[in-house]
Amino acid sequence: MIRLGVPSKGRLMQDTFDWFRARGVVMKRTGSDREYSGVIEGVEGVVPVLLSAGEIPRDLAAGRIHLGVTGSDLVREQLGEDEVAEVAKLGFGHADLVIAVPAVWIDVETVDDLDAAAAGFRKAHGHRLRIATKYHRLVRDFLQSQGVADYQLLDSQGATEGTVKNGTAEAIADITSSGETLRANHLRILSDGLIHSSEAVLWASRVADWSAGDRAAMAQLARQLGVGSPV
Repeated sequence: MIRLGVPSKGRLMQDTFDWFRARGVVMKRTGSDREYSGVIEGVEGVVPVLLSAGEIPRDLAAGRIHLGVTGSDLVREQLGEDEVAEVAKLGFGHADLVIAVPAVWIDVETVDDLDAAAAGFRKAHGHRLRIATKYHRLVRDFLQSQGVADYQLLDSQGATEGTVKNGTAEAIADITSSGETLRANHLRILSDGLIHSSEAVLWASRVADWSAGDRAAMAQLARQLGVGSPV
């Protein structure tokens, strides 16, 4: 039986249900809102597993689920290409991972400007400029590719936009859809500070146990969805 990880609540869950329903695969929650179980109609050999979006990458990597719908930002941050395969971009859940600085830093418009500001900051304060984020791998890889070295990443698992106001960081790297929360916290996105454009993606686990029956069910599901089979 193919285990398909689906976001367990909110807009991402509903958009996922709608995307599959439009292709003849109907998912339904069963039980109360507190019960994370469901059924799938329209295709045989597939069962939904309702999980938080953050849990889905880990379960794909562990092989506990065969397929999963979650943001590309979470997968790119947590996993490598040998663990998952991209099956299809779903066209919703769009958000950008960006670097943002205080709006009052009028001389810091680009990543190069941030690099110069970081060097000056260390000279003036005796420690590296702090960037709050939960996306350590993506941010580190991006800044390294841009030649920025004089900084430190500060782990932030919530309310990242408030870290600058609270004095625990000088800049942030966070996910945003409209930028309204950044502006409300007097932050401004660098003109070339886009790290990753994320959207919801259907992923397949490369490490899950795909039995002959699972492969047959996947072929049927892929035909129904109009995508290529990953196995």
